[in-house]
Amino acid sequence: MNTRGWTIGVVLATAAFAALLASTAAAQILAGLPTEITAIRHNSGQPVIPYFEGWIRNADGSFDMVFGYFNRNYVEEFAIPTGPDNSIEPGPVNQGQPTYFLPRRQRYVYRVRVPANFGKQELVWTITSNGRAEKAYGTLIPEEEITERVVMTNGNYDPAPDDPNRPPEVAVAPLARVNIGTPITLMAKVTDDGLPKPRPVAQEPAPSTTTGSFIAQRNSSTAARPPRGLTVTWLQYGGPAKVTFSHTGTIDVVNGQAVTTAVFPAPGIYTLVSTAADPGRLSMKTMVTVEIPAK
Repeated sequence: MNTRGWTIGVVLATAAFAALLASTAAAQILAGLPTEITAIRHNSGQPVIPYFEGWIRNADGSFDMVFGYFNRNYVEEFAIPTGPDNSIEPGPVNQGQPTYFLPRRQRYVYRVRVPANFGKQELVWTITSNGRAEKAYGTLIPEEEITERVVMTNGNYDPAPDDPNRPPEVAVAPLARVNIGTPITLMAKVTDDGLPKPRPVAQEPAPSTTTGSFIAQRNSSTAARPPRGLTVTWLQYGGPAKVTFSHTGTIDVVNGQAVTTAVFPAPGIYTLVSTAADPGRLSMKTMVTVEIPAK
């Protein structure tokens, strides 16, 4: 076997593949298309890319155009007020879009209602960050039609229309006066139809007492978690600066309530989203607006 020739061939093939990847990425950049190199982890310096998730048909003939976004950074967050760097077209620049962008992929966060005669028009959301202008194009293409149940499950699945499970309902208790830098209690009140029932946690078999018997390896020494029922999560949707929550993940609902605290670092108007989810992954959102006066 000619080892030297085989080695040279592998090197040339690898170089050709690398050149192909580079030319493809360059073509995407020149075309203004969003690019992603998943092998590289960026903490900062990357743009926010708006995403069109699909459209929903409403009973009155209108349509909801649903958007999300992908902040390609793992750490850097952005406060981008509505205007030249955060706009929707056609129509007014401010159409209720998010103005605060968390790291990574945030799905089904925003929707715009368009009339029944929208036809073949495009709804364009433009976000400029770190020197890059990225666009999402919303159109009524049949293949992109989705349902409310898809949004309620964050795109995980679309159950049959006769599924008896209904999403939980969530409301946020009125807030006390909020001051800069002072933790404020956020209490989400959640009600649900009780479906589906939380799955019981499987009990570990008792260890064998037979001498010389084979014992299978345990994958975790952590104690079994009780069945998960209703949960609540919080997301910052808008505001001039980062809101700090005392809980960064899911919060268990206890006695119909999920409680956390939040600290607002600067004066301005903030928008938060509280999402309640049941064990069947159906969820419902509610928005809370908080105005922080200057000292």
